[in-house]
Amino acid sequence: MTVASPPSTPPPSTTLPATNGVAASPHRPVIIRTELLRKVYRTGFWLKAAPPSLKHCSLDIYKGETFGLLGPNGAGKTTLLKLLLGIIRPTAGGATLMGQPAGDGQTKAKIGYLPENPYFYDYLTGWEFLSYTAGLFGIKGSAQKRQITYLLDLVQLDVRSAKKKQMRRYSKGMLQRVGMAQALMNDPEIVFLDEPMSGLDPTGRYQVREIILSLKAQGKTLFFNSHVLSDVEMICDRIAILDQGEIVCIGAIKELLGNPDYYKVKGHGGSLDVLDTWLKNISFRDGYWYGTMHGDPFEFMSTMRLMKAQIAKLEVAKPTLEEFFMEQIQQRRSIAAIEQERLARSKAGKKRWGRGGAIAQ
Repeated sequence: MTVASPPSTPPPSTTLPATNGVAASPHRPVIIRTELLRKVYRTGFWLKAAPPSLKHCSLDIYKGETFGLLGPNGAGKTTLLKLLLGIIRPTAGGATLMGQPAGDGQTKAKIGYLPENPYFYDYLTGWEFLSYTAGLFGIKGSAQKRQITYLLDLVQLDVRSAKKKQMRRYSKGMLQRVGMAQALMNDPEIVFLDEPMSGLDPTGRYQVREIILSLKAQGKTLFFNSHVLSDVEMICDRIAILDQGEIVCIGAIKELLGNPDYYKVKGHGGSLDVLDTWLKNISFRDGYWYGTMHGDPFEFMSTMRLMKAQIAKLEVAKPTLEEFFMEQIQQRRSIAAIEQERLARSKAGKKRWGRGGAIAQ
């Protein structure tokens, strides 16, 4: 059913200091804020503390923006989402949503939530389930019928089928769309989506993406986790990358991916000696040469014309979001590995000193 949530703020542990995202929306109010949010789970009979699931997480999310939270499995994405929704409590730090603490009852009525693996009552029809959800929000009578009809149309489910077909006979894509409809039943100001494209085929992904874009056009604030980076790149205004409980970087996608100062070039003809002075990583395939060019593109094209070479393609060499994501994760983990090795050596040195007293000179 529909649940409520809390907020976010800018992270102290960003690796890209220029991309804290604050400049991206200077005139929009902050609707979700987290400040040094931390969560440690305790397990077993003695309630031994596990490694932190979330460490000092600070985020600001602005009203009306679509914010994507990315990270590998176990990074802490769902933990952060549950903290914002008020489902679990933080070990330290805090979160606010629309200016109220996470889990505030009145705020919950203004939030929609679609979990990654929603559970539905199999023997109810889609219409019956949505009627039940509407009842939880006090939506009754003709208003309920209008709202359910509107939402079924929004998520592209047939009304007649929704009234007759039990949900145990729904496909994964149909269930996801019913879940989206229940998350929107109360016309929420903020919509939280946990892996909304998970397990969907290309058609299902396209349909869910279109629903998200329509909500974005309505001015809704959208916060979602996803592994499908191509969809995130198309939908989101800003993103944050979370790894091992820490925010690695945050900012607008265009800012994070940057404006590279080199170009990918494809062409044929000309002098190899001249090409060598302009291009790096030259390769040849199907009668064309390929390479990367780091100089002035206008001078390069002028030189190519003089030696009667033809340029088939010249484009800015920009990394994809997937490439950027992998680079950030690998960079962070290599730094963490070096730090762990340094600490291990330091501890080993202290043990040797403690056992033998002063070490012989």
